[in-house]
Amino acid sequence: MEKITIWHNPRCSKSRDSFKLLEEKGLAPKVVKYLEETPSIEELQNILKMLGMTSAQELMRKKESIYKELNLKDETSEEKLLQSMVKNPKLIERPIVIKGHNAVIGRPVERVIELLG
Repeated sequence: MEKITIWHNPRCSKSRDSFKLLEEKGLAPKVVKYLEETPSIEELQNILKMLGMTSAQELMRKKESIYKELNLKDETSEEKLLQSMVKNPKLIERPIVIKGHNAVIGRPVERVIELLG
């Protein structure tokens, strides 16, 4: 079986739901607490590819106050968007569940079920 990884925020109910689902399926995912183990720009670029996203904007939590404070709504520089997520990882949408070379954002949790196949 392919290794499963979850970018997890234990304080987030959706993240906890996805983690619980993985455990219920008998899986022991590698847990990356991305707020503490901040991903690099390269890791974020890789995740974007796995998610099938074409812009870092798609991976950002637009309702976070820091998103508004940094005025990222109209930002078009991918480099600046990625740097903003590295500096402020709470901007990264969660949870992200990775299986092999594919990933989903676990909102809703049914996406994780689809990923697991």
